[in-house]
Amino acid sequence: MTKNSTSSAGSAWTGMVPVEDTALAVTDTGGPGIPVVYLNGQFATQGYWRRVIADLGAGWRHITYDERARGRKSKRSADYSFEAAVRDVDAVLAARGVDRALVVGWSYGAVVAAHWADRNPDRAVGAVLVDGAFPYDWLDEAMEKRIRTLFRRLSWVMALARPTGLAPRMTAAQQAESNIELGRLSRESELGPVLDGITVPVRYVVASGTSFGSRGDEQERIRAGLDAVTARNPHIEVSAKVPSNHGALLRKDHPAIAGAVREVAALDREGR
Repeated sequence: MTKNSTSSAGSAWTGMVPVEDTALAVTDTGGPGIPVVYLNGQFATQGYWRRVIADLGAGWRHITYDERARGRKSKRSADYSFEAAVRDVDAVLAARGVDRALVVGWSYGAVVAAHWADRNPDRAVGAVLVDGAFPYDWLDEAMEKRIRTLFRRLSWVMALARPTGLAPRMTAAQQAESNIELGRLSRESELGPVLDGITVPVRYVVASGTSFGSRGDEQERIRAGLDAVTARNPHIEVSAKVPSNHGALLRKDHPAIAGAVREVAALDREGR
């Protein structure tokens, strides 16, 4: 681990955390508050959370990081799988000396957060899932082809954006495969049992309208898969349905996300 800022796990720190064949850029505000770890969208960066963090304020310990090959500093890897993303949560928390945390995930990060909360009931304060982790069978052969075509067409744009950290240092094929893997993991038969098994407080913040690559009411039909989940598992509820679309809600509806974090933390305190 690089020696940036102070060395104590309870103090503010920014640096690189070695993980397997790579290293992740991590920021930890430190302090005695509840640790909140933020899990980014599939190709997004930790900077997306700044408004949520500002809303919650200094009474919390905020931990953000850029996934493998994302952002300007996190290194490339031979493994961009979903399971690697889940392992990275544990690696970052271990490196920062955090035993128990509240996980907040947006989009792809919401699915990572759901899996981590299901697998770690004793370590999870709870989870806030932001417009992601909806069990729905949206992936078929035609969609796979559409995803691969989309990322091939965007490859030149991604190449221009990589030096800024706004695009991952992954090939078009690697990005497409990651998106296709997410589709497989989002199927009712795959994600449904994960959500049913969660025993800690979970609150969803659900966007409206479209997401990148979706068409018509496709995204709203995907979100409707959540209804059966909340009916089956009393630990899971929708905290807010916000007017912003998938790509804008972290920017425009951050108060709703911060409110869901407070709600989950309060439920954890009541349950102790």
